[in-house]
Amino acid sequence: MTVAIEFKEVEKHFPKRDGGLQRVLDRVSFTIPKGKTTVIAGRSGQGKSVTLKLILGLMKADGGSIHVDGKDVTNVGGRALEQLRTRFGVLFQGAALFDSLTVFENVALPLRERTSKGEEEIEALVSSTLGQLELLGHEGKYPAQLSGGMRKRVGLARALQLNPEIMLFDEPTTGLDPVMTQEIYQLFAETQARVGFTSIIVSHDIPKVFNLADQVIVLHQGEMDVFGRPEEIPLSKKEHIQAFVQTTMGEIYQSQQVEG
Repeated sequence: MTVAIEFKEVEKHFPKRDGGLQRVLDRVSFTIPKGKTTVIAGRSGQGKSVTLKLILGLMKADGGSIHVDGKDVTNVGGRALEQLRTRFGVLFQGAALFDSLTVFENVALPLRERTSKGEEEIEALVSSTLGQLELLGHEGKYPAQLSGGMRKRVGLARALQLNPEIMLFDEPTTGLDPVMTQEIYQLFAETQARVGFTSIIVSHDIPKVFNLADQVIVLHQGEMDVFGRPEEIPLSKKEHIQAFVQTTMGEIYQSQQVEG
């Protein structure tokens, strides 16, 4: 297995009002396999989004190291960190589109800001991506004119413009109905199969998002449990994992294990 990202004994804590510390990550170690999809799950406040921010260097770890393709994110800054971030594409909850820009302008923005490509080449690249994501014909629309699912598509199109090696998805289906959620997940799977990026998805949408997972990480009170397949989760003897299964995955996974 080729490793894209590796956490080694990573610690992250925040001060509490009573003067103590809330340990979000307590000396956790795990790897993200290259070209695969890892889903990070857990209750609210367990550090899922914090983990993404640590990977991007938007937040500094209080201990340990985080390696992206062999480079320690915790020991780089300035232009070196900016260069490292070009390896990533990010899709946020609300797609984070600029309301004053059209679909075309939103998608073209990374190419205009981070490359020296001419407008003709930019137009060709943007049009190609829009075509792949079934967005052609919507280039002149503004975000307010789009459905939630369309905005997600535009956000994904923009995130793909710099050919990222790693895609980070932070609650990508928030606010979408079940049918649209399924369509977005299908889009993610098809795009990853075509492009080949490493995918990390933070989501509350359990167990549906597990259909995409090659690996699942469950966060709980600073600890991380890593599972090679979603079907392995109900087999854990840990009390908090069993509680996670009962409250989020339902009996279907448990019954599948019994029948198996």
